[in-house]
Amino acid sequence: MSGYSDWPMRAVARKLGAPYTICEVMIDSFVRSLKDRAKTRHHLLVTDDDHPVGAQLMGAEPDEFPPAARKLVEAGFDVIDINFGCPAKKASGRCRGGYHLGQPEVAIEIVRRVRDAVAAEIPITLKMRRGLDNSQQSRDNFFRIIESAFDLGVAAVTVHGRTVEQKYVGPSHWAFLKEVRQKFPHRTLLGSGDLFTAADCVRMLRETGVNGVTAARGSIGNPWIFSQAAALLCGEPMPQPPTVHEQRDVICEHFRMAEQILPSDQVSKQLRKFCIHYSAWHPAADTVRTAFIAVKNADDWHQVIGWYYADEQPGQYPTDPGNSGHAQEIACA
Repeated sequence: MSGYSDWPMRAVARKLGAPYTICEVMIDSFVRSLKDRAKTRHHLLVTDDDHPVGAQLMGAEPDEFPPAARKLVEAGFDVIDINFGCPAKKASGRCRGGYHLGQPEVAIEIVRRVRDAVAAEIPITLKMRRGLDNSQQSRDNFFRIIESAFDLGVAAVTVHGRTVEQKYVGPSHWAFLKEVRQKFPHRTLLGSGDLFTAADCVRMLRETGVNGVTAARGSIGNPWIFSQAAALLCGEPMPQPPTVHEQRDVICEHFRMAEQILPSDQVSKQLRKFCIHYSAWHPAADTVRTAFIAVKNADDWHQVIGWYYADEQPGQYPTDPGNSGHAQEIACA
């Protein structure tokens, strides 16, 4: 998720039960140009507690992918995840991401080049949407790409149930995930789309038969989704929502980790995006959300924490977990 799935978000998610995380999507040419500078070093940051972690790679030309993939492996990423799903205009308008679903020959060549570029023990995975649009040609292209990818040795594929044309409008078609599962019963398939609660994650697993699910937008400001889903899968009741102090502890830890990797003037700006989502768990959600939106610097941020998170209270489950307010701009997934 561009602009979100950085090291602090991944570290918080891992601490609260995520078994595997993937970094924010990176353009191949950007990865190749990265130097060991304080300002950009965090893009390739992998810590001992981060494993297993995947690097998400997107680009236009097959030639650009191999050197970028090798650089990401050298940085310590365990998996290379090729993004053929991003619907953002900046991606598709430049022949990247979901655009490749319309040119299967290029997509397949990218997979081949990346698989050949890194050691055999490094898994290669794909992220795909179900097509550019609802046409039969898009459907045929999808199955041609995914079948060829598995033949080339791809370890797993994440399928998002929307088309590129849909972006994040309208429902994700989970029935398509079930169809893909039936066509590839012995392959590792993950599902994506409309996973905003632990119950959503469990329902997708049971309705579609996929091997796992990826909580993308649904995990922003909601790192508790992982432990909650694990509890449900074990037959346990849904855990109580985190209390206000539990929320505060996670938010403050997120802030402290962001301070370790970002310039001081960028930390509150980055955390504001997350805290708008974190606020949904607070019993005064609307008020706290408005307060976070108004944050302009670290002092403002600390004042909001000190004012609204000082008294211990029960938390609440978000009343509308799927409404991010800016869903179409959040994720390349």
